Amino acid sequence: MERSRIAVAGASGLIGSALVRSLTADGHEVVRLVRRAPRDGNEVRWDPERQQVDAAGLAGCDAVVNLAGAGIGERRWTPEYKRLIRDSRVLGTAALAEAVASLDTPPRVYVSGSAMGIYGDTGDRAVDEDAPPGDGFLPSLCVEWEEAAAPVQEAGVRTVFLRTGLVVARGGGAWGRLFPLFKAGLGGRLGSGRQFWSYIALHDEVAAIRHLIDDDTASGPFNLTAPQPLTNREVTEAMGRVLHRPTVFAVPEPVLRAVLGEMAGDVLGSQRVLPKRLLESGFAFAFPGIEDAIRAA
Repeated sequence: MERSRIAVAGASGLIGSALVRSLTADGHEVVRLVRRAPRDGNEVRWDPERQQVDAAGLAGCDAVVNLAGAGIGERRWTPEYKRLIRDSRVLGTAALAEAVASLDTPPRVYVSGSAMGIYGDTGDRAVDEDAPPGDGFLPSLCVEWEEAAAPVQEAGVRTVFLRTGLVVARGGGAWGRLFPLFKAGLGGRLGSGRQFWSYIALHDEVAAIRHLIDDDTASGPFNLTAPQPLTNREVTEAMGRVLHRPTVFAVPEPVLRAVLGEMAGDVLGSQRVLPKRLLESGFAFAFPGIEDAIRAA
């Protein structure tokens, strides 16, 4: 990838911060979208919920990557927090897409965050990018999220959607919460443990994003998940082996529902998602296996 000017929204998040580190280490110029007053020419002011973007600051960017959004699992899904989850993604994406589309010389690619949650509960059935959306809050959210990028697609900019799985990382996301529990010997399966978890190592997530930025033939949705999804029980056993801790504890379904509320349905749901289009594009995973991904984290 030639040295480029790349704008990143959500640059302080788990994936965004790792992407920024990777890009800057290779000499790329990274422009961060921030909600406060910019401190220098490498920051651009925006307000996702108010749909305001300083489009002039995006001029000259070769790529725009939008990873912004309130954490899905940060809080219990009250009506207010569900609205925040939606607005931070849908309104922010619409604003950024319109800003990019308004540029006299738009970037060559727009990369928009999404999630494997678009497929809903797939049970034991393996799905790829050809599968239709499922039912429920997360599938409908992801559909709106992707549709919000329509302005940039209509402007003729190559657009990529990142349908990301569960990111294996120590510093955040689902695994950021699992690691302390397992290290303390308190880890165990959730519910029956038979539900499939489609995961991806943080290293591979960043590498896949960069691969899709650089591949001029890549457009549309891509599942960013490891090639072999595993059940929660299998993931639990792998965590125990790598961390050398017992995994005898289990959290029954009723307890999860009492603690998590509506979000428990997605924790207990099964998503067996395959990265068909990513593999077809020639991407090679560095950490395809769960134990390798855990060790890398």
